[in-house]
Amino acid sequence: MSRAPLTIWCNTKFAEPIMARLRASVGPHRLVEASRQEASNLVGSDRDPALADADVAFGQPNPDQVLELPRVKWIHLTTAGYTRYDNDRFKTGLRSRGAALTNSSGVYDEPCAQHILAMMLGLARQLPAALLDQFGTRSWPYLPIRATSQLLLGQTAILYGYGAIARRLTELLEPFRMNLIGVRRAPKGDEPIRVVTNDQADVLLPQADHVVNILPASAETRHFFDGKRLARIKPTAIYYSVGRGSTTDQDALRAALEAKQFAAAYLDVTTPEPLPPEDPLWRTPNCFITPHTAGGHTTEFERLADHFLANLKRFENGEPLVDRVI
Repeated sequence: MSRAPLTIWCNTKFAEPIMARLRASVGPHRLVEASRQEASNLVGSDRDPALADADVAFGQPNPDQVLELPRVKWIHLTTAGYTRYDNDRFKTGLRSRGAALTNSSGVYDEPCAQHILAMMLGLARQLPAALLDQFGTRSWPYLPIRATSQLLLGQTAILYGYGAIARRLTELLEPFRMNLIGVRRAPKGDEPIRVVTNDQADVLLPQADHVVNILPASAETRHFFDGKRLARIKPTAIYYSVGRGSTTDQDALRAALEAKQFAAAYLDVTTPEPLPPEDPLWRTPNCFITPHTAGGHTTEFERLADHFLANLKRFENGEPLVDRVI
């Protein structure tokens, strides 16, 4: 339980009305801005002298510097992902001094799940094909688009990385009466849908109409979807990647699409980001790309601030923190 006033470091460049509300809402605590603030909440901070006085870090602090500062008791990330902190050295260092790491999964589960659903419906109803025609020949392809439009009803979707986003997507897909299968390293047994291990999912993969990749970035997930695994996807299925770009072997993906091994791919994340204009993925048939916008929404930064403030109250009162990673 924390009763003494805290110094809270922040490196996210919030709009002034949000920053003013943060200052007013932290109560007796002091909010200090990093020497360099980042407009993107994905960008990590360099070493910052202002962090040395902090008890709490809100944003994306430099992980090496955090380990050198035993005063930092709690880190609250402005992202759902935590790749730069996901290593044994960092986790052991925080645990050894009883410090906590939380993320903002509660901010991004809803928009990311809605984004995946939008693309699933868009591709099922052949919206990209109609748009390509509108901005191309305007040939009015009435018969082929109607003939290839699908219903989600009764289809099978495998959700890799069954965390907050996949749980919310499960709720959004419920009206479509789909066969949903989640995948995680260690199923807990209390999930609302069938959840299997990676090895079990490999056996089921050829049955899927939709293969949804929401895996985080790590050494274990790098190129998880390689040529061998992509080859297990059936010709009529669609592959979606909304976690991190490193989890997909993009060369293998391009080759699979060019060979028409499966119907289409939708990518919201790539390696690198931004994806260079000359990258062949932009021109790969049936590859649809959005620029890492799945988590974006008009109230994103307001919700990030609210999520932090709610967790700050819990931290003050010694209550369990929401979205705790460490």
